[in-house]
Amino acid sequence: MAWRKRGKNNKSEPDYARTNASPAKTDSPAGAADKSVAILLALYNGEAFIGRQVETLARQSVPRIDLWVSDDGSTDSSPAIIREAGGHWAKGNVHLMDGPRRGFSENFRALITNAGIEADYFAFCDQDDVWDDDKLASGLEWLSLQQDSVPALFCSRTRTMTSEDEVTGLSPLFSKKPSFRNALVQNIGGGNTMVMNRAAREILREASGRTSFMFHDWWSYMIVTGAGGVVHYSPVAKIGYRQHAANLVGENNSWRARIDRLSHLLNGVYVKWNGCNLESLAACEDLLGEEARETIKLFAKARSEPSLFKRLRMLWRSGVYRQTRLGHIALYVACILKRL
Repeated sequence: MAWRKRGKNNKSEPDYARTNASPAKTDSPAGAADKSVAILLALYNGEAFIGRQVETLARQSVPRIDLWVSDDGSTDSSPAIIREAGGHWAKGNVHLMDGPRRGFSENFRALITNAGIEADYFAFCDQDDVWDDDKLASGLEWLSLQQDSVPALFCSRTRTMTSEDEVTGLSPLFSKKPSFRNALVQNIGGGNTMVMNRAAREILREASGRTSFMFHDWWSYMIVTGAGGVVHYSPVAKIGYRQHAANLVGENNSWRARIDRLSHLLNGVYVKWNGCNLESLAACEDLLGEEARETIKLFAKARSEPSLFKRLRMLWRSGVYRQTRLGHIALYVACILKRL
């Protein structure tokens, strides 16, 4: 279902409608100014922040945007807020759909696999962040330089912020090249920063139609790189990642986050995640390149070999790596402890 812009006599016009009352900026990157973007937003009881988020979506400098919202059974006013936004959306259409009601990942999966969502570029969106006005444009600037036939995915750092919009820091800065060998053991880009071209979305839609996954952003990083696509990680943050009590995934650059990661290593959470990822990738083996398949094979052996020497040898041969020195050391510690 889509809502189009209403007349100007609506007395309850919200802030994002007033923002868009004048012509929107069109400083899109060369080659992308006439392209359309589909924003894929997973919604669930987001009334506290969704209005503010939609304001920042409406201020994007990209002129052609359709907003696709999958509501996973909200019991608050957030669907009504989306309907209200649709009545004033000046960039295209707002679509509000019923989600699968099976959790966060499945809600995004429903958006990824929806064949009715058409655009030139696609961006994931959380319900409680704050986007800079040029957040989408910064991704399209890089994507517009890539070959249309090659899956391409853009992601970036984030600014962490409180529920009152106070900036508290930045997510980790990664410097090693994005690749499948990194993606298999680590996600470097939050889904809320990701923008992809049509080729990336199509390979991701095919893969996601075959299997479920743990995290939509990590899955996207694995599939795009595994299929021979390209990923760009920008060190420039264009989004405020809000931290609050209802966050499903929190910041990852604090001491508490580091302790949590160590706990995940020791209590077997990473074992479970890696096992689920390998199972999902097995359902998409024919979509992956030869190098990715060989990496998976060696990594799987590093998880299962009884001999410590053979486990370490298989891990080294696989070439998998994490972005930081401590993270990479932890990877080998996990191998030693049979916690891969």
